[in-house]
Amino acid sequence: MTPAELASVVLAAAHTVFAERGLDHAALPERTVVERPRNPEHGDYASTLALQLSKKVGVPPRELAAALADQLGRASGIKSVEIAGPGFLNIRLDAAAAGQLARLIVEAGEEYGRSDRLAGEKINLEFVSANPTGPVHIGGVRWAAVGDALSRLLRATGAEVGTEYYFNDAGSQIDRFARSLLAAAKGEPAPEDGYGGAYIAEIATEVRARRPDVLTLDDDAAQEVFRVEGVALMFDEIRSSLRDFGVEFDTYFNEKDLHDRGELDLALVRLREQGRVYESEGATWLRTTDFGDDKDRVLRKSNGEWTYFAADCAYYLDKRERGFERIVIMLGADHHGYVGRMKAMAACFGDDPERNLEILIGQLVNLLRDGAPLRMSKRAGTVITLEDLVDAIGVDASRYALARYSSDSPIDIDIELWTRASRDNPVYYVQYVAARTASVARHAAEVGLTRGDGAEFRPDLLGHEKENELLKALAEFPAVIASAAELREPHRVARYLEERVAQAYHRFYDEPACRILPRGEEPVSDAQRARLWLNDATRTVIANGLRLLGVSAPERM
Repeated sequence: MTPAELASVVLAAAHTVFAERGLDHAALPERTVVERPRNPEHGDYASTLALQLSKKVGVPPRELAAALADQLGRASGIKSVEIAGPGFLNIRLDAAAAGQLARLIVEAGEEYGRSDRLAGEKINLEFVSANPTGPVHIGGVRWAAVGDALSRLLRATGAEVGTEYYFNDAGSQIDRFARSLLAAAKGEPAPEDGYGGAYIAEIATEVRARRPDVLTLDDDAAQEVFRVEGVALMFDEIRSSLRDFGVEFDTYFNEKDLHDRGELDLALVRLREQGRVYESEGATWLRTTDFGDDKDRVLRKSNGEWTYFAADCAYYLDKRERGFERIVIMLGADHHGYVGRMKAMAACFGDDPERNLEILIGQLVNLLRDGAPLRMSKRAGTVITLEDLVDAIGVDASRYALARYSSDSPIDIDIELWTRASRDNPVYYVQYVAARTASVARHAAEVGLTRGDGAEFRPDLLGHEKENELLKALAEFPAVIASAAELREPHRVARYLEERVAQAYHRFYDEPACRILPRGEEPVSDAQRARLWLNDATRTVIANGLRLLGVSAPERM
């Protein structure tokens, strides 16, 4: 019995009690939840439904709890119900009801844990969006791991998700990039405000190979060639790096397209219609202070040039026009000041900034060797890049390490720790369970131990304390996915895999009384078949959880 199924049984019992007592059914919720007691000795699950309903129907909570306990005690699969404190219900399942979960998980396969919790939501998720002026740095890599995991979680809970990379190919940073390439091609030092690093020289050389005549052009024409060709080459490299990291986007959106298609003018018209635009000192302003911003924002300068903020407005409107109801944007630690103006901008369009726009801020990442931060990439010259991280610890460890922590806290990634083949390496600890469960299944087949079909499964034989502990951990997976998606916190999945599933499986596997494989000529027992179901259910949950993080579940290590 899953937690969701038990919650339905509890609610059905409440309906019966209300009918018998003539209580108002309108007070009953559409659904309820059951939770794990903090102390396992108190039972398998706990419900606070009696406490929630007591005041609404004017019945003392313990009296209502007693009626619910009596009704629940008659339900199939429930071993006992105890009343605690002011009206808590502590529920114990019988072994057969608890053990059936192993079969449910194995038969559900990749679908186990998925739900329709967010069905009907259409979400645009923008992350990474690094300027095409250099390789993806380690801060952007964090968003690549977290953002991709979040997109998988949202889809696993029923949301329609469009992932997006905003390609900033317009503006002054691109001009500086082009000037830097031109200087490198001429063998001159980088401009004072330009970009350095070996990659600049590499791209300049490649542009010259494509356009051998480029240095015969005047500087303005040559700079334009380096801008167009250099940006294309840099962005191809960024896409390739992200692809190798397991991250692909549904849409790669060019900022330049906003300008070319006149979408900034369209955004200005919409904002004027809302009465939020005014002219001052020859410039065009948006009155964002009406919605809590610390100052009004310029959309168009007095010289006629659009501001970056105007492009932000146009891009937001473009997403809304494409039918996305919720816009989620992931930004780096230096973008805290961006939140207020963007929320105000959404309100200026007439939207609800709490409903339609969500901005997540990620904190810094340090890569450590011998306890000291690495400060500089051999290739980029100023920052640690995606390639540096992957070269140091690999794709799986990189993705897991970056998604394992709450994105609003800084993290240190210790190269020695994340490359160690030991239990203190979190990704190794979890992947080892994936490999061990696969190994058990292989060895079981070699000695003729198979699960058999569902009709032969004896869930009542999974009654050992360690088996029950593992079943409880596996039962939590759907709720973990749902909360991780709704709270935008993929790290909940990683911590669950480590602290609940992996730990419980190791204790189960190491318990002599829970041995799965027969010894020597020992005949295969029904209990061993039942444990093989539990072993395979564990692999399913580990594999499904790692897949949500974009990490592999190896069969051998």
